[in-house]
Amino acid sequence: MGLSERIGAIQHSMDFISKARFDENVDRVCISMTENNFDLQPTRESGGNTNGTLDPEYTSWLKKHPSALGMFEQIMASGKGKKIIVFLDYDGTLSPIVDDPDRAFMSEMMRAAVREVAKYFPTAIISGRSREKVFKFVQLAGVYYAGSHGMDIMAPVLPLSTSDVKHQTRIDDKQGSGDVLFQPAKEFLPTIQEIIEELEEKTKCIHGVIIENNRFCISVHFRRVREEDYSELEELVKSIVKDYPQFHLTRGRKVIEIRPSIKWDKGYALEYMLDTLGYGNSNDVLAFYIGDDRTDEDAFRVLQAKKRGYPIIVSSIPKETSAVYSLQDPSEVMSFLLHLARWRRNSSSSKIVI
Repeated sequence: MGLSERIGAIQHSMDFISKARFDENVDRVCISMTENNFDLQPTRESGGNTNGTLDPEYTSWLKKHPSALGMFEQIMASGKGKKIIVFLDYDGTLSPIVDDPDRAFMSEMMRAAVREVAKYFPTAIISGRSREKVFKFVQLAGVYYAGSHGMDIMAPVLPLSTSDVKHQTRIDDKQGSGDVLFQPAKEFLPTIQEIIEELEEKTKCIHGVIIENNRFCISVHFRRVREEDYSELEELVKSIVKDYPQFHLTRGRKVIEIRPSIKWDKGYALEYMLDTLGYGNSNDVLAFYIGDDRTDEDAFRVLQAKKRGYPIIVSSIPKETSAVYSLQDPSEVMSFLLHLARWRRNSSSSKIVI
């Protein structure tokens, strides 16, 4: 596909986004790319068996965690008059899960949907990736970014009454002017680099391992590793980390993560960002946190405990979760974001008095 054709395809997708904003019947958007163009199709299909029927176990799970799209009107009715804030994971939420973590690109349509939501509501992306890498993927200046599971946050400048202030650094760069970096694990950077070098050397014997430096944590990806080598890799990583008592292991989707043992996770990051956005002590808030990974459960539990909004899990299979609602995959996430933006526009229009 030539440059002009690609530009035309992207413009076509943007036109489709504009149409989807006002199409009440579009719950999901399926996107595929052929050699010559994009194929964009609205659909109401849900995941399940290959014959098109839902798996009984998944159907039962959906009763406990109903679709956020199907319940959209009821959800927004509870948020009437409240300040809405949107928190998003990246991998598996805004982009598909892929074998090569460096190629987890979000689509132009998803980028347009996130941009649209960020026009109306404070929007933040909290990822296990490094903050710089997430920004490189997303490429939106009107969004707040938190990398390394919240250990590297860029947020607005607001006075805080907690000890968190000591971890803040004022910064002006292309990601936002006058914001503050919050990095509670900065002292661990030299040791993290030491662990990375040891991992790279000792995992050479296992084919398919990818060591990713996420600045304040390390990801050992094994999606390309043969299944018979999983145990060997896990034991090797454990043997390295045991020599660093200030670090611990966590697990995600085909990834082992090495993180500093500090009292901080995506849940604390969520609370910090609510504070810096000015909503820490407000009951007049409806926050959405959308994510697909185990690490997102920390944020889910915070929202549940504070009763400040709704955690939404992205999953096409039943799994244990603290989420209230669910979305099946990134295409449903995109549709939910478009629903939010349209709801905001319609709400604003309804206030016009002639």
